[in-house]
Amino acid sequence: MIRRWAGILLLDAVLLFAGCANVPPEDRIKTELVSLSEAIVGDYGVPGITVAVAGSDGVTSIAVGLSNREAQTPMVPETTMLAASIGKTFVAATVLRFSEEKLLDLDDPISRWLGAEAWFDQLPNGDGITIRHLLQHRSGLPDHVHMAAFGALWPDMIEDVSPENLIALTFGAEPIFPAGSGWSYTDTGYLLLGLIIERVSSERYEDIVQVEFLDPLALSSTGPSNRKDLPGLARGYVSGASGLAGLPPRTTDDAGLMTWHPAIEWTGGGLYSTSHDLAVWGRAFLSGKLFEAETFAQAIDGISSSSTDLTSLYGLGIAIRSESRFGPAYGHRGWIPGYVSSLQYYPDHDIAIAFQINTDIGIVDAERPIVLDIEERLAGLLLTMKGVER
Repeated sequence: MIRRWAGILLLDAVLLFAGCANVPPEDRIKTELVSLSEAIVGDYGVPGITVAVAGSDGVTSIAVGLSNREAQTPMVPETTMLAASIGKTFVAATVLRFSEEKLLDLDDPISRWLGAEAWFDQLPNGDGITIRHLLQHRSGLPDHVHMAAFGALWPDMIEDVSPENLIALTFGAEPIFPAGSGWSYTDTGYLLLGLIIERVSSERYEDIVQVEFLDPLALSSTGPSNRKDLPGLARGYVSGASGLAGLPPRTTDDAGLMTWHPAIEWTGGGLYSTSHDLAVWGRAFLSGKLFEAETFAQAIDGISSSSTDLTSLYGLGIAIRSESRFGPAYGHRGWIPGYVSSLQYYPDHDIAIAFQINTDIGIVDAERPIVLDIEERLAGLLLTMKGVER
C-alpha cells in the first residue's frame, strides 16, 4: 500500500475553513453566480450548468438549467457529469506522489516499467519515451482517439476494450516527432501512465486515487466512470464533433444508464464528478500544497502547447495560461461527447473555479473559444467582486 500523508486531512480543513476570506459572503456570491450562469445558459443555448468556487473560507456551488430536457429535471449542485480530461490531473498527482516516495523517477524511460510487455517493441518511439514525456505530451505518440481504427470500435465493441487494446491502435504508426522534441496532445500517453502506475504499485489505479486523494479530500461525489450506472449523472447532449459514427445523440437512456461505456477513457480521463469536487480538488492540487516545493515547481514548468498563443503552456498534467487579467491560471479542461468541463486555479488569489455543462453542441465545434469565454466571464465576476482585477 502506498504511504498516505497524515497531513492531508488537516490540509483539507485549512484549505476550506481558514480564517482569511478569499470570496465574498456566500449569499451574495450565490446570487451573482446564479444570475451570470443563467445568462450563460441563454447565451450559448446549453441545457444546464453547474459552477463552484473554492476559496479559503469554503466552497460555493450553484446550478441552473436542466440536467434532462426530456424529463424537465432541474440541474442541482449535486448533479454529476463526466469530467473527461480533467482526470489527467489525478494521473499526474499520482505519478508526482510516486516520484516523491522514490518509487519511480520522472525521467525513467518507460521501457523500465513496460519494456517486458510483448507489444512494447511495436510502440512508436517506445525506446525514447520517458515518464516526464508522457505527462507533458512530449512523447510524439499519435492519439488513438483520433485514429480511424478507434472510430470503428463504436458503438458495439467498446465495453470489452482494454487499455492495451487502445494503445495497440497506434502500433505501426509513424511518430509525430522524436520523443522529447515537440508537443502533441495524446490520450494514448496517459493510458501508458495508467499501466505504469499499476506496475509500480501492484494496485488498481482507481483504488490508489480513492485512497490517496478522494477520501482524504472528502471528494464524495467523484469516482471512476467505469460503469454505465453512474450516480446522479446528467443527461448529455451530443454533437457530431467527435466524428464517431453511430454515437447516440444523448448519453443516457430513460433508465439513466449511459448509452455507451465510459470506461473506455480510463486514465485518459475516467472520472465522474461535480463542479464542487473539482473546485476543491483544483485548489488542493494546483496550489502545490500536496507536494514538496521542488516537485510542484517541476509540475508547473510548462512548455508551449500552441504555435499561435505563446501564453498557453503545458506542465505535468497541468494546462497553464501564463497571462490573464488575473495573473497566471493553472488547470485543465475536459471534453467527452455530451459533456464539457473546466477547472481553473488562480494562484495569485488562491481561488479555484470549476464549471460543467451537459452538452458539447455548439461548444467544441464553435468558431470562437466558448470555454475560454465562460472561464473569463466567471473569473471576471468572482475576482472583480474582490477588487483584484488587473
